[in-house]
Amino acid sequence: MHSVDPTTEAMIRSVLAYAENRLRLNPVPLDQGSRDPAELAAALNGLLSDEPHNPDQVLGVYTSVVAPAVISADSPRFLGFIPAAPTKASLLFDMLISCASIQGISWLEAAGAIGAENQVLRLIADAAAMPPSAGGCFVSGGSAANLSALVVAREVAKRKAGSGVSQRTRRWRVAVSEDAHSSIINTLRICEMDPLVVRTEDHQLTGAGLRAAIGADGHPESLAAVVATSGTTNAGIIDDLAGAAAVAREHHLWFHVDGAYGGAGLFAPSVRSRYAGIEHADSFVVDPHKWLFAPFDCAALLYREPSIAKSVHTQDASYLDVIHDRPGEWNPTDYAYHLTRRARGLPLWFSLAVYGISAYTEAIEAAIELAKLTAAEIKSRDHLELIREPDLGVVLFRRRGWTPEQYTRWADQLLTDQVAFIPPTAWEGETVARFAFLHPQTPMELVREILDRMA
Repeated sequence: MHSVDPTTEAMIRSVLAYAENRLRLNPVPLDQGSRDPAELAAALNGLLSDEPHNPDQVLGVYTSVVAPAVISADSPRFLGFIPAAPTKASLLFDMLISCASIQGISWLEAAGAIGAENQVLRLIADAAAMPPSAGGCFVSGGSAANLSALVVAREVAKRKAGSGVSQRTRRWRVAVSEDAHSSIINTLRICEMDPLVVRTEDHQLTGAGLRAAIGADGHPESLAAVVATSGTTNAGIIDDLAGAAAVAREHHLWFHVDGAYGGAGLFAPSVRSRYAGIEHADSFVVDPHKWLFAPFDCAALLYREPSIAKSVHTQDASYLDVIHDRPGEWNPTDYAYHLTRRARGLPLWFSLAVYGISAYTEAIEAAIELAKLTAAEIKSRDHLELIREPDLGVVLFRRRGWTPEQYTRWADQLLTDQVAFIPPTAWEGETVARFAFLHPQTPMELVREILDRMA
């Protein structure tokens, strides 16, 4: 299994040929995704056994059974949830990292990889106008990043409160909007904290609304943090970051910004002003595997003062002393709940260096422009109604008179016909339709074809 023999030689040729063909797909097909569990189990039956199998046989099962049962999130026809669109350079470099089994736990083991990753983190921090002190690490996704950041927020609040019995038994809370990502609520449950949900009329967390909610609640001493969102998943709404930051400062609260989806808009001049206030964040998250065109999985976690996070997350063990007794070195394991980690920031580093930052700006702006054009197209059709003007690349709309079942049949047929993957969503309790634009090569002609099927 660990030597190069004739079987390995043949396997290298077969797998690399498949990878080359996949990389050459232009555009990437959608594929079907869901498949009957019994049918899938039967197709895979017997492959995992005591006896070996020919690599080409196993690869054949993958290509004919496994791969077609996975919807390609990097297809320009993938318009549901939050799509992906990794660049060719990032995909190629991701293969290289896998072939070399590069990890990125500590500077002692992986200084080169961490140094390159830190270049990208600095680029993102500068885009957010965070101070020179800012730094962090790459983790698997927004859920891991939000969890790591809010653990730090909780520990900071506990330190400020002191060590009295009442403080040790206090149940901490975090102010969040109704539209905060599900991972935020999950994080609070894991951390045994509770949400102070700030109600809004327009689904945007504002400084005024936050201040009023804290005042009406009457227990600001139990708050540990404020979480704002720079691009909600369901609607792409950017919260009033400046207002939320001001309230957080007034109450001496940790200010966390979840930009897992929308944070990449920092690189788009057309919307950059909407992020005013993000420079005050104590922690900030953006997922490059979304709108910065990196492969899965990749999330950038930044702290305003990384030393605080380090004091919370550093793991102590006798076998780890060797990495901690080296002043001035940067260990990503000190800035999140992880220890082992893949050097997942390297594909983004390579792609940014190859294509240049301007190319990323153009690609992000393309999705923003497509959302604007789609909104205009929806408003031009009497049987459709735009729910709200898009802030970023998400467009919510309704087909007048449709039931939830009609939305589902429409979406299912689009996938069956390989036109698009665009599942319905909910808005204020109502089933509606939703475009999530991210891929810069999604054509407006496809949008019109999808809308035509709602006639």
